[in-house]
Amino acid sequence: MGKEKIILTGDRPTGRLHIGHYVGSLKRRVDLQNSGEFDKMFVFIADSQALTDNIDNPEKVRQNVIEVALDYLACGLDPEKTTIFIQSQIPELCELTFYFMDLVTVSRLQRNPTVKTEIQMRNFETSIPVGFFTYPISQAADITAFRATTVPVGEDQEPMIEQAREIVRRFNHIYGETLVEPEILLPDNAACLRLPGTDGKAKMSKSLGNCIYLSEEADEVQKKVMSMFTDPDHLRVQDPGKIEGNTVFTYLDAFCRPEHFERYLPDYPNLNELKAHYQRGGLGDVKVKRFLNSIMQETLEPIRNRRKEFEKDIPAIYEMLRKGCDVARAAAADTLSDVRKAMKINYFDDAELIAEQVKKFNAEK
Repeated sequence: MGKEKIILTGDRPTGRLHIGHYVGSLKRRVDLQNSGEFDKMFVFIADSQALTDNIDNPEKVRQNVIEVALDYLACGLDPEKTTIFIQSQIPELCELTFYFMDLVTVSRLQRNPTVKTEIQMRNFETSIPVGFFTYPISQAADITAFRATTVPVGEDQEPMIEQAREIVRRFNHIYGETLVEPEILLPDNAACLRLPGTDGKAKMSKSLGNCIYLSEEADEVQKKVMSMFTDPDHLRVQDPGKIEGNTVFTYLDAFCRPEHFERYLPDYPNLNELKAHYQRGGLGDVKVKRFLNSIMQETLEPIRNRRKEFEKDIPAIYEMLRKGCDVARAAAADTLSDVRKAMKINYFDDAELIAEQVKKFNAEK
């Protein structure tokens, strides 16, 4: 029997999920879940990790756990096929993180490009919380606790997965083959690597107010699409327009499919023709935005409607999460038992150790 194929991935609960999450990871997760290629799939709500830079605002994290769970279910994650759980409810992860800390140097953490970027983003340069600084280590614990073989993430997380692989190799080198080395699974669509905000800023983020949320009402989505950043020099319809850096076209790259033209814009056979007309001049932004709005509404409406159904029974969502935590905890405990055995700190299960000590102390008499 070959090694089990196991996926692990998750999100920080600092707000409702938006379309950047959808194209970057959620849609792919649902496809992977339904592909039948994987033996197990774990998706977690990373509340402990969210607290590393929201420690003074635990209410924000607490309120958003349920929001993220609802978004997961609305997008099509199925608790029958995927174990959905909350990170803080699995204490084994803390213990594993603690042991892994001995395998990583401070200078190695300082070199991690993802950590560097995140520290700058949060203005932590002068006072980095230790928990935030060591988050690659806790991420390695999350991955290895569930023996994940595959971690689907964006390119920006590559250094994190590399660090996890290093930790696994070092542990296995010192203590013998115990942990599974994970592989990274990058997005397969270039447009999905990073969706910009509606204002054209590089990152869609709650704090910049440039997100379209998965749970937003139709009129709100339309308002955001119609006010989206395009080519600032494309002032009149007849002017040639630029596609590069034009948010509307970036979104079309991510969401548009050939059948959308038949449905909403039959004057054009495909996206390339639409782009070519825009670049030649003679195509106004409003027409392109209306087309994008039709696509966004078609994509988001079923998600929004499913979410409303799930919202009718919130206790059932918590129950689903509780069951997921039970399953996840059993899996993590299993790994931890192997880790303790490898590290020789399973004193009470180690009959050999006890026999050896008996012998040693008898000999001394």
